[in-house]
Amino acid sequence: MPFWSHLPGHQSRPPGTGFSSRPAPRAEDTPLWARPRLLDSSSAPLRLNSALLPALAGFWRLRRCPGPGSRAAGALRGIMQCLGVRRRSRSRELYLQEQSLKVAALNGQRLGLQDDKDLQALLKGGQLLKVKSSSWRRERFYKLQEDCKTIWQESRKVMRTPESQMFSIEDIQEVRMGHRTEGLEKFARDVPEDRCFSIVFKDQRNTLDLIAPSPADAQHWVQGLRKIIHHSGSMDQQQKLRHWIHSCLRKADKNKDNKMSFKELQNFLKELNIQVDDSYARKIFRECDHSQTDSLEDEEIEAFYKMLTHRKEIDSTFAKAAGARETLSVDQLVAFLQHQQREEAAGPALALSLIERYEPNETAKAQRQMTKDGFLMYLLSADGSAFSLAHRRVYQDMGQPLSHYLVSSSHNTYLLEDQLTGPSSTEAYIRALCKGCRCLELDCWDGPNQEPVIYHGYTFTSKILFCDVLRAIRDYAFKASPYPVILSLENHCSLEQQQVMARHLRTILGPMLLDRPLDGATTSLPSPEQLKGKILLKGKKLGGLMPAGGEGSPEATVSDEDEAAEMEDEAVRSRVQHKAKEDKLRLVKELSDMVIYCKSVHFGGFSSSGTPGQAFYEMASFSENRALRLLQESGNSFVRHNVGHLSRIYPAGWRTDSSNYSPVDMWNGGCQIVALNFQTPGPEMDVYQGRFQDNGACGYVLKPAFLRDPNSTFNSCALAQGPWWTQKKLSVTVISGQQLPKVNKNKNSIVDPKVTVEIHGVGKDTASRQTPVVTNNGFNPWWDTEFEFEVVVPELALVRFVVEDYDASSKNDFIGQSTIPLSSLKQGYRHVHLLSKNGDQHPSATLFVKVSLQD
Repeated sequence: MPFWSHLPGHQSRPPGTGFSSRPAPRAEDTPLWARPRLLDSSSAPLRLNSALLPALAGFWRLRRCPGPGSRAAGALRGIMQCLGVRRRSRSRELYLQEQSLKVAALNGQRLGLQDDKDLQALLKGGQLLKVKSSSWRRERFYKLQEDCKTIWQESRKVMRTPESQMFSIEDIQEVRMGHRTEGLEKFARDVPEDRCFSIVFKDQRNTLDLIAPSPADAQHWVQGLRKIIHHSGSMDQQQKLRHWIHSCLRKADKNKDNKMSFKELQNFLKELNIQVDDSYARKIFRECDHSQTDSLEDEEIEAFYKMLTHRKEIDSTFAKAAGARETLSVDQLVAFLQHQQREEAAGPALALSLIERYEPNETAKAQRQMTKDGFLMYLLSADGSAFSLAHRRVYQDMGQPLSHYLVSSSHNTYLLEDQLTGPSSTEAYIRALCKGCRCLELDCWDGPNQEPVIYHGYTFTSKILFCDVLRAIRDYAFKASPYPVILSLENHCSLEQQQVMARHLRTILGPMLLDRPLDGATTSLPSPEQLKGKILLKGKKLGGLMPAGGEGSPEATVSDEDEAAEMEDEAVRSRVQHKAKEDKLRLVKELSDMVIYCKSVHFGGFSSSGTPGQAFYEMASFSENRALRLLQESGNSFVRHNVGHLSRIYPAGWRTDSSNYSPVDMWNGGCQIVALNFQTPGPEMDVYQGRFQDNGACGYVLKPAFLRDPNSTFNSCALAQGPWWTQKKLSVTVISGQQLPKVNKNKNSIVDPKVTVEIHGVGKDTASRQTPVVTNNGFNPWWDTEFEFEVVVPELALVRFVVEDYDASSKNDFIGQSTIPLSSLKQGYRHVHLLSKNGDQHPSATLFVKVSLQD
C-alpha cells in the first residue's frame, strides 16, 4: 500500500487506475516528452482508421476498470500499431537515456551542483501527495527535467496541455517546509511537518501543497529546489543566456541525435522568438555546416551559437573605446568610464576592479586588459545596469522623522482579487511584505468562537482569522527590510473581540510591537532608524500620546469613519446607510494604548496662524478624489502639512475591481502612505515598484529637501521657480533588445516589439515617446532610436521603459517593463533589465540603451 493510503482525504482506487506504490507512474500515464522516449519520431501521420477507434475505446475501458496491467499495455500497443508508430530498439533507448543523463550532468555543472545528492533525487523524480482540500489528496509524479530549470508534474486532466504540466524554477517565489501555507495548515495537520512542504509561485497561480513519503524525501525536494533557485540567481547574464540557448537547442533536437537538421534549426529559431526567412536561415546554416553533411554538430553548433549571439552594437561600442586594439587597456577603460559612463569614481582602481570581476580570459586579466567578452559581461552586469548599483543598498539618511519619507503601502492587503467577492488570504500579506511593503491594512470584524476575522466588510469577500494574519506578519515583517512596519487597523469589533485582538497582538508579535513612546520621541515622529524591527499600529486612540493613567474607564467611544461608505457598489452603500448617522466606535483601553505614533483622526483642515492643527502623532486618511481636490485647491498647504504629519491615501470607492490610481500626484504633494492594490498589476504598480526599488528596496524613500521644508512654497499643481527647478535635458537612445519573452505560447507566434519611453513626474515633465515596430524578432530586435526630454523637477521624475508586442487589430500585448527614478538612472551605455507584468525579473530580457543627462 502507498504510504498515504491511510491518510484522511485520500481516495483509495482499484489496481491499475494510477495509485500505486511504485516510484514512478506507469508508462501510459506519463507523456512521452517527459520521460525517456519509447517511440520513434518518424511516426506516421495520425489517421482515424476503422481499427483505431475500437482500440482507443478498449484502452480507455481498461484504464477506468480493474484489470491486469498487461491487458492495458496490449491495448496501448494496438493503438500504436493503428497510428503506424514503431517501437524504439533497446540500444536506441539506452543511448537516449545516456544522452539525457549527460545533458542533466552538464546543466548541474553549470549551476555548480555537480554530484549534488538533492539535485540527483529531483532528476530521478518521485511520487508526492498533492493536497487541495480536506477531501482532495492525490498521488502525483514530479520530476526535474534535464535542463535543471523545469519541473514536470503528472496531471490527470482530460484537456491538459504539455505546458500545463510544466513549471519553471524561475516562477518559484519560495519553498516552505512544514505547515507554512493556508492549505497545509488547514488540510494536513494529521501529517508530520517534516514530510510537508509547499511551492509558492511569484505570480497569482495557486500554491502547490505537497506531502512526501518520508522526511528525507521532503528534504531532498526542499533543499534541492532552494539550491537551484539560489545558484540560478547567482549566474551572470552570459551564463543565463548560454543555459537558455542550450535548453532551446535540446528542445529543438527532436530525435536527440545531438545534430541539428535545417528543419530543427528553424524550430530552434522559433523557440528563441525570432522569425527569419528561409533563404537567410539556409544561408547561416550553410555557413556553419563545414562538414557539408546537411546537419550541424559539435563545433558547428558552437559556431552557430556564436554567430547567433554576436552583437554588432557591442562591437561598435567596444571599437570606439579601444580604437585599433583588440583589448582595452586600463587607461582606455578609465576614459570610457569617465566620458561615456559618467562614473563619479572613474579611475584606475575602478577599472582594475571591473577587469578582475568580469574578464573571462586569464591571460588578458594578468596583463590588466579587458577583451570584448569581458566588456560585454561588464555591460550585462549590475555595474553596467541602467539602475544605479549604489542605490541597490540603503544609502539615504534614515535618521529623519517618519513623515520625511515615502512609505511603500498596500490597500486592503488581505485581498487577492477584487473588492466585492474575491478571496482573502494570509498569502497576500506575505507577498506584499516580500515586495518591501511597510504599511499593511487589516479590516477587523467579529468572528465566530470569539475569534476576530479580517475581510472587506459589507461584501462577499472570504474571511481569514486575525491571529493567522498576525503570525504571517510576524514571520515575514523583516525579511525584505529591517525598517518599521505599520499595521493600519480598521476596527469594527465588539469590546469582547477587541480584547481578543489586543491579546493576540501582544502574545503573537511580542517585543516587535511598539506599545510605548520611544525615549526622547515625544515631541516629533521618530525615525525609521530608531524604529528598526518594530511594528506600529495605526488606529483609533483614546486621549493623547501617553496612555491615560489612574482609574479611568476600561473603554470609551470615538468617532468611526468607514471607508466602505465611499464605495459605489449599491449593495455595500445600502448596508452602510443602515448604520446610525453619528456612529461611534466603542474602544477598549488595552487596544487604544497600543496605538502610539499613528492615531487615526478625521481631517479638520490645514493649520494656520492662530489655529492649532493636528498633533504630530495624529494622521488622517484621504480617498484619492479628496486628496486630488486638496492638491488642486491647496497644494502648498498639503505639502507643508506633510512635512510634520503622516497622510494616508486610499483608492476611490468605485474601484471595486481593485484597479489603481497613479501614485505620482500624491507623492508630488508629499503624501507618504499612498496605498495601492498590490494584487493588481499595471502601469501604476510598475511606477510604484520603480520608486521603491530605490534606497535598497527597504520600503522607505527620503523625500526631496523641498518636500521636507516646513516653509516650502512648492506646489506641483501651480509650478513656479524655486530650488526644485533644475532643468535638465535627458537623452535616451534605445539601441536594441535581447531575449524578449514570448507573449503568445503558440510555437509559431513571434513578437513584433516596440519600446515606449515615458517620463512620470510633475505635469510639465510628463511625456512619452515610441520606437518603430520591429517585426518578427524578439531575440535581438534593433531600433537605434533617440529621444530627448526636458525635465524641470528631476528629483520627482521617473523613467519607464515599456516593451509591447504590437498588434494592428487589437490592444498591444505587454512584454516587459522597467521603471527607474531619474536620480537612480545611470548615464552611458547601459542594459535595462526588464520585469514581468507581476514585477518579477525576466531572467535574460534586456534593452540596450544610451543615456545622457545634461543641464
